[in-house]
Amino acid sequence: MKKYFVDRHSIVREIWGKADTVLFIFAGASAEFALNRSVDWLYFTGRLPADPLGRLFSTVSYSQKIIFSDNDKALQSIDQITAIHKGVEANRGTNIPAEAYLEVLYMLIDYSIRAFELMERKLTEAEKTEVFDVFYRVGSRMGLDGLPVNYAQYLDEREKHLNEGLIKNHFTADLYKQYRKHLGAIRYLILKQAQVLVGPDRVKRLLSLGSIQWLKPVVWLYKVFRKIRLENLLKLAILPPEYVMQVKALDAVS
Repeated sequence: MKKYFVDRHSIVREIWGKADTVLFIFAGASAEFALNRSVDWLYFTGRLPADPLGRLFSTVSYSQKIIFSDNDKALQSIDQITAIHKGVEANRGTNIPAEAYLEVLYMLIDYSIRAFELMERKLTEAEKTEVFDVFYRVGSRMGLDGLPVNYAQYLDEREKHLNEGLIKNHFTADLYKQYRKHLGAIRYLILKQAQVLVGPDRVKRLLSLGSIQWLKPVVWLYKVFRKIRLENLLKLAILPPEYVMQVKALDAVS
């Protein structure tokens, strides 16, 4: 019997197998990426400012490859991620800080939970622990130092990172400028509203996102559309045309 990196009945597959949930993970990560103290590494290759949406979709794509692949292929994908980053380190002549890797894992865990709870239901503590365990195994395979050993320790580290590890600087301003450029004014406002719905309070304060949640009724409407299978109409309305096929592919893996 084929062994999978993530059990076929895992809540993690349910979370990452729905495009709408993944898009909210994407929205949350796009906000926190801009505040990451190591965001200069993402600027080093020039890919992030040149195509911020494509760069984030790439992160999502790799995550899904790991989550929905058999064990051997998942491990190959993790090793490929490690090799890519080692190549960037070699080109720059210095190592990516260990905290930068950990922060990305922390984001993926947190926004997986936040997005699913927004779009579906509250997760149990056991399910949240399951989300942590999957990304812990990713980090372990990458050989990361300082990984929290359980979900409780992760929560402590996550809180510490939110309070001490985020900074608003010129990279933040430039990245949001690129978001607006690539999305257009209306879709940019929708992105920021999505960030209001899933973002931690500290992230929202640093980015001055405010607390008005006018997108919340739209999310409710979307859920109604989803029940009658018309949700693609809304996806087409809020996404740039060049990314619609990529978003549809997010559903295809499930």
